[in-house]
This record gives sequence, C-alpha cells and structure tokens, in this order.
Amino acid sequence: MMEASTQRQILPITTLVAYLRNHVPMLSVPRVNPKPEHSVTETKVYKKRWLMLVIFVLYSASNAMQWIQYSIIANIVMKYYNVSSFSVDMTSMIYMITYIPFIFPASYLLDRYGLRFAALAGAIGTTLGSWIKVLSVSPDLFWVTFIGQTLVAVSQSFVLSVPARLAAVWFGPDQVSSACSIGVFGNQLGIAIGFLFPPMLVPNSDDPSVIGRGMQVMFYIVAAFTTIILGLIILFFKSEPPLPPSPAQAVQRDADGTESFFQSVKKLVTNAGYLLLLLSYGINVGIFYAISTLLNQIVLQYFPHHEKDAGRIGLTIVCAGMLGSVVCGIVLDKTHRFKETTLGVYLLSFLGMIIFTFTLNPNYIYTIYLTAGLLGFFMTGYLPVGFEFAAELTYPEPEGTSAGLLNAVCQVFGIAFTMLYGYFFHLWGDFWSNIALCATLAFGAFLTTIIPNDLRRQNAKF
Repeated sequence: MMEASTQRQILPITTLVAYLRNHVPMLSVPRVNPKPEHSVTETKVYKKRWLMLVIFVLYSASNAMQWIQYSIIANIVMKYYNVSSFSVDMTSMIYMITYIPFIFPASYLLDRYGLRFAALAGAIGTTLGSWIKVLSVSPDLFWVTFIGQTLVAVSQSFVLSVPARLAAVWFGPDQVSSACSIGVFGNQLGIAIGFLFPPMLVPNSDDPSVIGRGMQVMFYIVAAFTTIILGLIILFFKSEPPLPPSPAQAVQRDADGTESFFQSVKKLVTNAGYLLLLLSYGINVGIFYAISTLLNQIVLQYFPHHEKDAGRIGLTIVCAGMLGSVVCGIVLDKTHRFKETTLGVYLLSFLGMIIFTFTLNPNYIYTIYLTAGLLGFFMTGYLPVGFEFAAELTYPEPEGTSAGLLNAVCQVFGIAFTMLYGYFFHLWGDFWSNIALCATLAFGAFLTTIIPNDLRRQNAKF
C-alpha cells in the first residue's frame, strides 16, 4: 500500500516539471541532441587510401623534379642562354621566393576546399608551366623558360603542405607517420629525378643546337609526365573518405567546421614549442636547399667536366634521404617518440655535415658519394619527422596549416642560406663556407633540445 501511495505522489510532480519546462520560457532548458554515435566514434580505414597516396607521390615528384633541373647543369645553361650563375641560381630560388607569399592563400584553400581542390590547382599550374618551357628552346628565350619555371614554382604551394594532411585524413593512427614519410618521399623522388636526368639529356657541347635539342627532349618529357599526372588527379583523386580513419581525425573534422583559418594561424604563432620547431626546422632544410642548389659548382670546382657526377651525387643525397624518410616514419609509428627522434636525426645531420666538410678533396670523388649519401639520409630524412612533430605540438589545428607555415620558414632560410653560401663560397672557398653551415646546424640542434615534449595528438582523450 505504501509503495502505491508513493508512486501516486511522484507522478504529479514529474508531470508538473515536464509542463513547466515545455511552457515556461525562463525555466526551459534547451535540449542538446547528441550527435549520432558514428559521427564521433565510428571510424574506417579504406583501401583506396593507397591509391590517393601513390597519385600524390607522382604529383609531388612532377613538381619537385623541376626545382633543380637548371642548377644541376648550371654551366651548360649559362653557356646556352648566355646568362650569369646568379640567373641560373634564381631558377631554383624562385621556388623559395614564390612560396612565401603564396603559402597563406594556398593553405587557406586547402583547409577550405580540401585535398582535391589543392591537388587540381597545383597540377594545372605545374602542367601549364611545363608546356611554357617547351616554347623556350632558343638562346634568346631565357625569360620564357623563367616564366614557366615561376609558374611551376607557384604551384609548389599546393604540394608541400599536403603530406601531413593527406596522411591524417586517409590513414589510421598506426600508419599516419609512415604515410606522411611516403608523401614526402614523392618530393624527394622528384628532386632525385631532377638531379639525375638533366645531365644525361642535355650534353655539354660547344654547339648550341646540340644543347638545344637536349633541352627540348627534357622539356617535352617533363610536360608529358605532368599532363598524365593531371589526368590521374582529375579521374581518381578525392578529398577525404566518407568516414574518418581515426578518432583524432573525427574530432578534427568538427573543429575544421567551427574555426577559421586565421584563428588557426593565430594559435600556431603563439605556440612556443611550434615556434622553436619553426626555427630549427628552417635551419636544417634551408641548409639542404643551399647545398643542393650549389652542388654543381661544388663538384666542378674539384672535378671539372664532371656534370654527370654532380647529378649522380645529388641523386645519392636524395635517394639516401628517401630511405631515411621511410625509416624515420616507421620509427615514429612504432615508438611515438617524436621529440627524441627529431633531436636524434638533427644531431646526425650535424655529424653528416661535418664529415661532408672534411672529406671534400680533388682525389677521391667516390668519397663525396659516400659522405653526401650519409648527409642526405639524415638531412632529408628529417623532413617528415618535422612535419609529424609539428602536428603533435599543434593538434587539433589542421596539419596543412602547420606544415604550410613550416615550409614557408624553410623557404626564407633557403633563400638566405643559398645567397650567403654562394657569396661565401666564392669569397672563402667551400671549406670555411661549410664550417659556417656546421655551426648553424649546431645552433639548430640546440633549439631542438629546448622544444617541449608536448604530444597533444598522442595525449588526446576520446
């Protein structure tokens, strides 16, 4: 009886509360309908992710292969077009110069419209610039070839920021670092091609027509390759899978919809750990850019008429770096020790630069192959490590934005180091110029040691 009586007293109270909530505005509480469970917790890794990654690798290579294609045969280009060494160096530095202003709109468009839009924009610009170069095979048309190179360089803004973003959007948490390293591998593959084939295709001849025919073959091959890649992107490349591949990416999808690009940039530039990484990363990559740009001049100083060896040494640097990138990506996925790996690779880059400096001599060219390979393994292997550490330090900000700013700083340092290295190279010679680079790398390693080990993406709770 008492239980029945208690129930009869409770029912009117609950009915009254419900009535008040529904009819009295001041007492009503907005009902928050939780999102369907799958919008946050349901994840899926699609097999199609590998197709996206392969297409991006080829697309990145088609752009990067043109960065060094003039500088690695600088003496031939100077002779054919009758231009200075500075003009030839500018065909490489234009990649760095144009990246700095264009990375901000490119990063905004990547975050706003997704991977497919960025890939299409970059591939169209790369293809158009490549075909403009086809029209520049004449000793008086250096300005035309430079226009084509500039357009390809601007398109790079839609390439370098993508690997970290593509890895996060398409790959699960146990593969994201490896996927990022493979994405960076595409850029290195292109640089390797740029080192290897121009010296093979463009002969060093006193007959301008012979050089011109070699350049025409090179330009046509590059233009055809970029056109094929553009077709693949149009047909198959997608921005993102239907479901996110990881809980972290699921949360980030929601954040991307509520936070503006400029808010994200503001948070990045007020992140002390990220700013330290910007400086140390820029030093490492900027020095790599300087050595790559002037490699032809370094090798020919000791071994005249060895243009092909200069290209092969550059190839050795980049191929070793590709291996280093993949190894570092696997290490990060297995250990999740981002700061320790970053610092270790940085110190080994410093050691490799010291060995490279003290083994340059006119007697043993194969020593340069070995030491350049060691330098490349760690210096270019550092690239994806920096991307992934930046993603950890800045989570949940978009990976494309953090990588874009990282690359922008690299271009600034690349321009500065290339110009200073070239100046000191002619003033002091290679030894003291390389000693200056070693000292700068030592400072970059110090900066890396004081970066806080704040792994936000790893520590995220869901």
